[in-house]
Amino acid sequence: MLTLSDPTAVDTIDKISDSPKSVPCHAHDDTERRLLRKLDLRMSILLILHTLNLMDRSNISNARLQGFERDLHLHGQQYATTLSILYVGYIVMQVPGNMFLHWSERPSVVIPCCMIAWGTISVLTGFYTGIVIARFFLGFAEAPFFPGIIFLVSKWYKRDELALRIALVSCGSFLSSAFGSLLASAILHGMQDKLGQAAWRWLFFIEGGVTILVAICAMFILPDFPHNTKWITPEERALAISRLTEDCCGKADELGKQTTMQGLRDAMSDWKVWWFALAGMFQVGGQSFFAYFPTLCATLGYDTTVTLLLCAPPWVLSGIVTFTLTWYSDKNRTRYKCFVFANALGVLAFIIPISTMNKAARYISLFLMAQITAGSPVVFAWTNDIFAREPAKRAVAIAVMNTTGQIGNVIGSYAWPSNWGPTYRYSYIICIAVLGVSTGMLGGMYLYLKHLNKQIERNERDVKDVNELREIGFKYMV
Repeated sequence: MLTLSDPTAVDTIDKISDSPKSVPCHAHDDTERRLLRKLDLRMSILLILHTLNLMDRSNISNARLQGFERDLHLHGQQYATTLSILYVGYIVMQVPGNMFLHWSERPSVVIPCCMIAWGTISVLTGFYTGIVIARFFLGFAEAPFFPGIIFLVSKWYKRDELALRIALVSCGSFLSSAFGSLLASAILHGMQDKLGQAAWRWLFFIEGGVTILVAICAMFILPDFPHNTKWITPEERALAISRLTEDCCGKADELGKQTTMQGLRDAMSDWKVWWFALAGMFQVGGQSFFAYFPTLCATLGYDTTVTLLLCAPPWVLSGIVTFTLTWYSDKNRTRYKCFVFANALGVLAFIIPISTMNKAARYISLFLMAQITAGSPVVFAWTNDIFAREPAKRAVAIAVMNTTGQIGNVIGSYAWPSNWGPTYRYSYIICIAVLGVSTGMLGGMYLYLKHLNKQIERNERDVKDVNELREIGFKYMV
């Protein structure tokens, strides 16, 4: 079996690079298209997995509309604590989880096993009254999932293919918000007192059970990494490796030379990792409305069923905008400007409900609010772009960024107290402020990377011996 740490991997890549001399170019292109079609088809299950992930995490916000707090005797900030406690385990386990995924090289097993664990906890939550403890362990089980699937995607696709593919995965957030609300509406409306159980308990039973079943199926569908996936041909395997090598300007040796612990040390000592991580924390804090979206929709004054139905359309639009924005980002190899566009829509969305209590205006603001999340796939793709040639370091960097971002979720859980409703003006002001910080921080990174690109161009232009150049042709995407 060909491995990235095996010296023969470089020889294989060299053979692929030389193949156009004897193999027609269209044959190479046909093989690449066939490989991408096969990959896209199998990777598309990640959309379903991410949808279930967020449905199981956020079903508590739907349950809140149907007696969840009353039945469990939650008062004051106890609901906010129930939301935030999940992120304790989530934060602790993300870096070890992604390091283990890089070391094991078996995402087709690791990711579904995480799903089975959190699906089981979700089912048990319906029986168990200690909701804080259940949510704490739910965070542990879910932690390796999202950074793991982002890392898996980055191991197969080139830099100018990443944003759109990450958007496909991230669309789980839109589907969970849109169709999760529709499913919750049906369950909460039709399952009250069935078998003597409250409807919100059935919400946990059903959604957790579906997660377990889908996770078992995913074991047979998900790929591992290019060098050890069994269902691709040797030709496709070599092509998958060579595509990434060429995208990194021929740095084949760097695809396998880092150990997992070296990746940890390199990531922890790189200021760019922490800069993205801190910016992500502020960005996620600005998106804290996500967990309160049904509550914000309820301020329009409709009953539970209508409220949940009204939650769906904004996320459908958000999915469309996300695909459009990430397609544009990949096609034009631009990241920061697309991120700024999404945040600008979000700031406008927060200004509207601060200014008026008009129902139509506030509902329009919910549509605009949902568009903030369109910038997230672009930022994750940008992170992968920067550390494209160092997989072990990239695995840790993705986890660190996502982990630090969850601190924003913990803090954001307390930014929406009930006594600030129904206007939630102070909450919206907080979101505007933190979005401004994240936009400014990533603006600084944008200028820094542009400076590095100009420096690389200058070195390429001025150098007399090409062997003196450390980087040839590689440019950071900005």
